[in-house]
Formats: sequence, C-alpha cells, structure tokens
Amino acid sequence: MTLIVRQTTKVDIPACVAILNPIIAAGGSTAYEEPYTVAGLTQKYLEEPATTLVAVDNQCVVGFQACFEIEPGIYSIGSFTDRVNPIKGAGRALFEGTLAAARANGAKAILAMITSDNTGGLAYYTKMGFQDFDLIKGDHTRKDGTVVDRVIKRFEL
Repeated sequence: MTLIVRQTTKVDIPACVAILNPIIAAGGSTAYEEPYTVAGLTQKYLEEPATTLVAVDNQCVVGFQACFEIEPGIYSIGSFTDRVNPIKGAGRALFEGTLAAARANGAKAILAMITSDNTGGLAYYTKMGFQDFDLIKGDHTRKDGTVVDRVIKRFEL
C-alpha cells in the first residue's frame, strides 16, 4: 500500500461523493444530513476557497479532507475516509498534507467542529493532536429531531 496525498481535482469528485454519502446515510458521524451530488460537492469543496486534498491508494480515492479559512489565520477542517473499504493511515496522511498547506498559507490554528454524537470524529481529532477548545450546546438538530452539541477542538500551529 502506497498512499499518495494530493490536491483534489474535478475527476476525484465522484469518488468523494461515493465516500461521503454512505457516511451521511449512516448518520451520527457528520453534521451533513442530506446526500451530496457531484455538482454540490464540486461547489462546496472545489469552487469555494478551500484547500481540499485526497488520499489515493492504487489509483482509488480513499478519503478527502478540506480546510477552509473562517477568519484570518483560523481554518476549519472536515475529514472523510472510505468506511466501506477503509485504508489504515489515510486520515493521518491527509492531515499531514493539510498541515503543510495550512502552514504554507500562514494559518495560526485549525478548528474541528464535531457533533457530540460523532465519537469516531472526536477520537480522530484527539489522536491528531487537537485539544478541546469550546462546546456549543444544542448547536445541531438531526433530521429525527435529536439535538446534539458541537464540540470544537483546536490545533495550534
């Protein structure tokens, strides 16, 4: 296995949709509630100002990660890896690429805003070195009416 992390292109978007939509359908591990189309994901992750990277294993996209500047020097991150055919190390490889891009852009910190029911996301960002920073009570309502908090973790650069 050789993971390659590189900038996302339009050609990668259908694979990213195929990774993200099952995660959305399963529920509880993203704030996204509605599936994405190729056009919608292209707009969100390629046309808006963001650094979006993909992890590729044997020419197959196995994950993607985006980092958006939300205020000068402060970025917000989102990470998605293939849950059907998971590749060990994809999340870490993506984060290393994102860190390099964020540093090159002069970032001071990266925030991860995670719903409190997303135990996998909370564990991932903690493992990557993010520290608890804030908690927003009742910040997100699931389609079924369940209200969850938003945990904000911060990674200082």
